[in-house]
Amino acid sequence: MKPPPFAYHDPTTIEEAADLIGRLDNAMPLAGGQSLMPMLNFRVVAPDHLIDLNRVAGLSYIDIKDGSGRFGAMTRQRDIEFSSEVAKTFPVLRDALKHVGHRQTRNRGTIGGSLCHLDPSAELVNMAALHDGVLEAASRRGRREIRIADWVRGIMTNALEPGELLTGVMLKAWPVGHGSAFEEFARRHGDFAITAVSCLLTLERGTINRAALCVSGMGPAPVRVVEAERLLVGAKPGHDAFRAAAVVAQALDAMSDAYVTAAYRKHLARVLTYRALQRAVARAGGQG
Repeated sequence: MKPPPFAYHDPTTIEEAADLIGRLDNAMPLAGGQSLMPMLNFRVVAPDHLIDLNRVAGLSYIDIKDGSGRFGAMTRQRDIEFSSEVAKTFPVLRDALKHVGHRQTRNRGTIGGSLCHLDPSAELVNMAALHDGVLEAASRRGRREIRIADWVRGIMTNALEPGELLTGVMLKAWPVGHGSAFEEFARRHGDFAITAVSCLLTLERGTINRAALCVSGMGPAPVRVVEAERLLVGAKPGHDAFRAAAVVAQALDAMSDAYVTAAYRKHLARVLTYRALQRAVARAGGQG
């Protein structure tokens, strides 16, 4: 298959890219191309203009300081995976990235591309939800921030307004010594997850004093399992606490598709939540 005809644009600044996207009709940005190029070739999308972001200065960076991590939208997934700063501050992000496609796709794929494509099972969208991410957008009208909770508008539909461009994402860091885990189940390695679970927690005097739990693959967007997080805080790590949280995860609404039933996704949510909590507690120095 060949892509439909389009006009190609190659901006070098954020302002130039935002101007092109803002004034050209039916324009689409090109980041790593790992999802867009197949969609073009299969003619799932047919833009009149393609805005290549690969030469835009200021869109690729990793900046970790002051309790947060900032990532440029064009930062390659492979760069994040092998960053020593990321491994130290966001170990679960590195764990999740090992499940993103394959080495070749991570060499080109970007964090911003994944967040904008917004596959329901995308690992990096799960990470943004787990870390209370804030996305940064630019347009000819200026810049604004979008909370991850407001980012998903529907299946593979993000909150960018016409003429806006994603420029970066900020993730909140957890304290040194926290436990973390990422668990997913896919038909084969490199496929999008059927269901995935991530968690963060801290321990103090033998109890869990802070927890974050996120499940993806169940619906259009990752779900922070707030009820399970509340159950975990103040509980002693062990079977009873893990099982209670897993049961809450299993009760989440789930979708069926041509391959997997909602009931199976719910089963995976329960099993993977239990496993993730075990691993996170072990990593935090507890008994998983």
